[in-house]
Amino acid sequence: MQSTNDSDIESWHDFEVASRKEIIALLRSIGEKRQLVRMVIRRGTEVCVSAILDVDPDSNTLTLDGSADPEQHRRFANVGRMAFETSLDKIRILFSSEEVQATTFEDTPAFTIPIPETLIRLQRREFYRMVTPVSNPVSVVIRLAQDAGGGTHVFPLADISCGGIAILDNKLVLGNTIGHSYTGCRIDLPDVGAVQTTLMIRNSVDLTLLNDKTNRRLGCAFVDISRGGLASVQKYITKLERERNARLAGLA
Repeated sequence: MQSTNDSDIESWHDFEVASRKEIIALLRSIGEKRQLVRMVIRRGTEVCVSAILDVDPDSNTLTLDGSADPEQHRRFANVGRMAFETSLDKIRILFSSEEVQATTFEDTPAFTIPIPETLIRLQRREFYRMVTPVSNPVSVVIRLAQDAGGGTHVFPLADISCGGIAILDNKLVLGNTIGHSYTGCRIDLPDVGAVQTTLMIRNSVDLTLLNDKTNRRLGCAFVDISRGGLASVQKYITKLERERNARLAGLA
């Protein structure tokens, strides 16, 4: 399961569910199927794995399993804002709360929060990664800080999703520090337009090519992409899917 933070939830308004009846049904299904729920605090620096124990519309409370570590349980109960991430039938579910309270449920430690007024439901297409075509490549322009050499550099993309991109850094310019962010990046989407966003490095893999040269693949998440930017990314992904399906149909 991918990591999440408040910026994820704030960026995906287009996938927001606001129907109370639907939210309650989703939460109950997550609990009945015993899906794990990741409780995330401090922008992802600490995570507690939990599960939904009860959904009570009458008292407007959602009860989740507590931490087995008493100290962690105490920290999570007093943290304030918390992000939650889970899945249901391969659909990613995100929500958050600023009213987390410690309680007990059937004599075991638990947390309660108000039933969220909204949540984010991401179908597979929203975070499915599409390989970008070599024939019409996608590039991202990144400006480096002065202590990293400065200047702007152009990098090709390996793939793209509504959650982020994979960059090919064959000159090893960017470094591979997990969590490092680059602001003011511009992704040029062919036939769609340019998208501005901050990119945060989430993973790094060094690849040895057939000519023994090293290429670095950096998985980067969108941090503050606008709703319009996200819509452009989705439009481009849909375009790639249509082109792929047309090629497959031609080969059938």
